[in-house]
Amino acid sequence: MKKKLRIYFPFASNELKRQMAYKGAFYLFIFISLFSSFIQYFLWMAIYGSSGDGILGNLTRNEMIVYVFMVYVTSSMVMITISDWVSTDVVEGMIAMNLIKPMDYRISLISRALGQAIYRFLVPGVFIWIGLEIYKVKVLGMQVTGIVNILLYLLSCIMSFLICVLFDFCFGMVAFFTTYIFGMLMAKEALISFLTGQLIPLSFFPGAVQKVFDFLPFSSMVYTPVMIYLGKYNQSQLGFVLARQAAWVVILYVLGSIIWKQVTKRLVVLGG
Repeated sequence: MKKKLRIYFPFASNELKRQMAYKGAFYLFIFISLFSSFIQYFLWMAIYGSSGDGILGNLTRNEMIVYVFMVYVTSSMVMITISDWVSTDVVEGMIAMNLIKPMDYRISLISRALGQAIYRFLVPGVFIWIGLEIYKVKVLGMQVTGIVNILLYLLSCIMSFLICVLFDFCFGMVAFFTTYIFGMLMAKEALISFLTGQLIPLSFFPGAVQKVFDFLPFSSMVYTPVMIYLGKYNQSQLGFVLARQAAWVVILYVLGSIIWKQVTKRLVVLGG
């Protein structure tokens, strides 16, 4: 275990340093993401104001406010794109060097993603989270989120992070066949933002559609931890959604291993 930490910890720490070095790009990312969150906030306030109903999709107006900004905090931590790194390694030929190194390529990517997730949590995630809690209590008149909900939320976020990066690793394997995946990456991001509940809470969909989402990994990425934070699951439901997240971690890890073995068999590197 200590040996693995010595091997993979530098990937996380170097990515953390890189994020701190390129602050301009990161702050632009924050501005664009927050701007999108505020657009959603005003949009949902208009919807609630014109509906005449205090509860939509099993969420009150105040809960929707918390939902919108917790989606931002959660997605910024867990939705780390590693498929772009895979594509770059394939295009530049660095994938060959990674294959001959005495390490697991997938774990090295996950370690890099972990460094980025930690930075996004510290700057600005935790500050927005604290500000949201103050706003919740002082302005919305809601109760402070309980410590149990916070711990369960963080546990769910850890599994959400693993689901996201393992799924993206599987998606990144497409680069071995097409080399450039920029177009597909944009399409994937748009689809993921819809299926994970970032644009519309999944509780707004018909019951039959929600059941379909229950059998897909996407609801476990962002929607599940945010709903845990809001306390929308009872004890039995809580156990089920956490077990479902753990199951998807295992399934995507095994699936990624199978795909990785297949794509490396067809890899051709010139000039070496």
